[in-house]
Amino acid sequence: MPDTNAGSLYVVATPIGNLDDLSARASSVLAQVSLVAAEDTRHSARLMRHLGIAPKMISLHDHNEGARVAQLATHLANGEDVALISDAGTPLISDPGYVLVRELRAGGYRVIPVPGPCALVTALCAAGLPTDRFTFHGFLPAKGSARRGRLEQWIKAPETLVFYESPHRIRDTLTDIAGLFGARRVVLGRELTKTFETFLDGDAGTLLEQMAADPDQARGEFVVMVEGAPEVEKSSSDIDAEALLGALLAEGVGVKQAAAIAARVLGGSRKSWYARAQTLKDGD
Repeated sequence: MPDTNAGSLYVVATPIGNLDDLSARASSVLAQVSLVAAEDTRHSARLMRHLGIAPKMISLHDHNEGARVAQLATHLANGEDVALISDAGTPLISDPGYVLVRELRAGGYRVIPVPGPCALVTALCAAGLPTDRFTFHGFLPAKGSARRGRLEQWIKAPETLVFYESPHRIRDTLTDIAGLFGARRVVLGRELTKTFETFLDGDAGTLLEQMAADPDQARGEFVVMVEGAPEVEKSSSDIDAEALLGALLAEGVGVKQAAAIAARVLGGSRKSWYARAQTLKDGD
C-alpha cells in the first residue's frame, strides 16, 4: 500500500466545446498537478494555452494505457499529483482511463473525480425525452450487421437509449434505426456547446430527410437518443397466480372459492387451482 505522502490521481472533466465550461476547480487542479495525462497532448495543449498554464504532459490513450499505469504509479508513489483528462468531456465515458483508474485504485492510490461537462448528460437535459431511466451504450459497432444486431437487442427496452455516433456513420445508423424502431422518436444532439449546436427531433426517417435537405446537419459529433419502447399493459395471463391465490386466502376466501375465482380470471380447471390453493394454505 502507498504511504500517506503518496500523490493522488485527479480525473478531470474538460469542456466538450465551449472552453468557458471548465470549472474553477478543474482549472486550479490542472495548474497545480505535477503531470497531466492527456488523450492527445497536442489537442489538450490548446486548452492549457487558454488557461495560461504549461503543465508537463504525457499521452494516455487506448493504445498505451496499460503501459502507462506503472509510470504514473511511480509519480504518485513519489508524492506527485497527476491529472487525467480526455480530449473532451469526462474521462472514461467512451474515453480512455478505465484501466488506469482500476489499477491505481487496486494499488491503494487515491482517485479524485473533478466533475464537469459530459456530452450524454448535456444532450439528455435538453432533449425532452424521459430521463428517469436511460441506458448509455457508447459508440455503436462500425459494421452494419453488428450495428443492427446491437440495436435489435434494445427494441423492447422501455428506457431512453443513448449512444454516440460520428458524422461518417450517422446516416447509416439512422437508416438502421428507421428500419428497426419505425416511428419511434429520435433526438440528435449535434456539436453540443459549440457555435453550431443543434438538436434535431423526429423519427429517424424524418431526420434523414432533414440531412438530405441540409448536409450540414450531418456534420459534427452526435449524441443519439432514442425514445424507449412503450410500456405494455399486463394482460390477465400475466397476473402472478401465486400472488392472486395468496391474496384471496389472506382475505379469508375459502380454498374452493379461491380456486373458482382463479379459474375464472386466469383460465384452467378448478381442480388444479384447488390443489394449488390448498398447497398454499397448508404452507401457512
